[in-house]
Amino acid sequence: MAEYRRRLPHIHPEGEHLFVTWRLHGSLPVAPPDMIYPTPGHAFAVQDRALAQSHGTLWLSDSRVARQVVQTIRDGERQKRLYQSKAWVVMPNHVHLLILPHAALAQITHWIKGRTARESNRLLGRTGQPFWQHESFDHWVRSEWELQRIVAYIEANPVSAGLAATPEDWPWSSATKAS
Repeated sequence: MAEYRRRLPHIHPEGEHLFVTWRLHGSLPVAPPDMIYPTPGHAFAVQDRALAQSHGTLWLSDSRVARQVVQTIRDGERQKRLYQSKAWVVMPNHVHLLILPHAALAQITHWIKGRTARESNRLLGRTGQPFWQHESFDHWVRSEWELQRIVAYIEANPVSAGLAATPEDWPWSSATKAS
């Protein structure tokens, strides 16, 4: 079981799915007043709904940027064989990824975020500026029920945010038929 700490603890048992979320630099909404939530999952859902709002940078709304992030996610699975993906979505200011890792999560996120940041900044004509928030959120999936719930959550994210009528209508998701 891999474990490491940055600002948050990260625990990754071998052979288990991980739900990973990262967001664009500067997209974190203003923190709401201190609230106590019944579970960490409730707190995450509230924060994720806030992230889905049009706050801060929305570089992933640019189809060129979203397309290359999607291609990198696919390449990580098909060419680099870093993981097996179960579900993913690229939203205007964040990414959700549900994977069965074949490498350390730090290696996976470093590769995806590094490759997409360089290409996105090139496409946007930006230099010397951060693209992604430094920290990522990850959660070890503990049951088949939770796995299915997370798949549904990820693929319904564009619908919940009012960006698509159905999960299949969002072009930057594992739910779309073009995937």
